[in-house]
Amino acid sequence: MAGKIVIDGHEKGVFSVICLGIIYDPKNKKILIGHRANDPDIPALSWCFPGGRPEYNEELETTVKREIKEETGLDVESLGVIHARRYPEKNDFLGIYYLCEALDSEAELVAGDNFSELKWVNPEDVEGYFTTTFHEKLKEYLLNLK
Repeated sequence: MAGKIVIDGHEKGVFSVICLGIIYDPKNKKILIGHRANDPDIPALSWCFPGGRPEYNEELETTVKREIKEETGLDVESLGVIHARRYPEKNDFLGIYYLCEALDSEAELVAGDNFSELKWVNPEDVEGYFTTTFHEKLKEYLLNLK
């Protein structure tokens, strides 16, 4: 069976892990999203949270901080995992979402190689930017940020 391995007699899916940062600015009550064009894995993807795949032997929290720095220029503090999900658009992706705060939310944003634009938006507006599925529990979490 392609894409599956057998572990202890059970079929298990094989996933690519993506660590994503929901960067929240509590002072202005905004979330940072990035515009991404021509995504090779999910063509319908447009706006998304910054993040990426971990390096081999890299801690996942280190991954999210490194990827955010590379894609936005921001140094962040991770406040921990808030959500995880598979994507209907690409079943072998497992997204792990971290709530993060920018250490300096006034710092200049620098769109990295994967983004053409970065934008701070209100939590209630985030879903409207996304052209891919947006999990209901994640939406609820974002709407309850204070």
